[in-house]
Amino acid sequence: MKLENLSHFVVVFLVLAALSHAQPASPAKHEASIRPFLGRWDLTLKAPDREYPSWLEVTEEQGQLKAQMVGRWGNARPLPKVEIVAEELTFVSPKEAEDRKDDMVFEAKLVGSRLVGKTTGPDGTPWPWTGERAPALKRAGTPKWGRPVTLFNGKDLSGWKPDKENANAWKVENGTLVSPGHGPELIATRPFGDFKLHIEVNCPQNGNSGLYLRGRYEMQVEYEKTPEDKFHSMGAIYGMVPVAMELPKTPGQWDTFDITFVGRNVTIVRNGKKIIDNQEIAGITGGAIDANEGEPGVFYIQGDHTGGIRYRNIMISVPK
Repeated sequence: MKLENLSHFVVVFLVLAALSHAQPASPAKHEASIRPFLGRWDLTLKAPDREYPSWLEVTEEQGQLKAQMVGRWGNARPLPKVEIVAEELTFVSPKEAEDRKDDMVFEAKLVGSRLVGKTTGPDGTPWPWTGERAPALKRAGTPKWGRPVTLFNGKDLSGWKPDKENANAWKVENGTLVSPGHGPELIATRPFGDFKLHIEVNCPQNGNSGLYLRGRYEMQVEYEKTPEDKFHSMGAIYGMVPVAMELPKTPGQWDTFDITFVGRNVTIVRNGKKIIDNQEIAGITGGAIDANEGEPGVFYIQGDHTGGIRYRNIMISVPK
């Protein structure tokens, strides 16, 4: 073989070899590499000052990865970027949602069944984080409910405590819990799993508060002047479950709520009308106490928003 022909043969061989190695992974291999990351995750971000609960859902639609996230505050929002490369998950929460100057970039690998990752705080400080598979919380059968017991005695704050000391402390007036506003959250001391809760709320015009079920899922309490959508109006599970119907606003009057929460499924009856009917709550909402969805949790009432909101006649039943 002539030298020039040999050289040509070698070049062709090297090109074909390179092309063979550059072929994209087969659909089966691609699916296998991303499948472990798909689904819902309960996240815990470890900042220097405290731990922040968060939530992530990763899905694949027509070959395209998508993700939505609940951060340290706010409701579930779609993310602009999510990718899985070399067995590493990367997703981005935009700076506008994080109230910082740059995007918040999350990276993680699977260690066993957990996500172990890293990101940075607003000042660039490293924040490690972990992710646990969100539990399905499926329940077998229909619970039989025990006798209702009182969670608020109408006299004092027995069974409740503020999350921090603040001059704008909660008060008990004429048998009602009253929030002065812009103060501490009020947290019950007893945790619950499944329950039926009766509570009555008196929300003034432009009032804004929330009742957290198991300390993780906010039922919106608000009569703000700016109209809200069905995901954020009175009785909705904030950003997760909309109300089926929006009832007339009744500022300054007592609204009754009967809430049945079994596993992930919630039913809410407001003033005798079913506004949410056995709907699944996909994950925690912003402001949750923790992301430990598989465990019982405590009720808490927002006190850091506007004041003048009153609560009374808080009664709970649990399965026998």
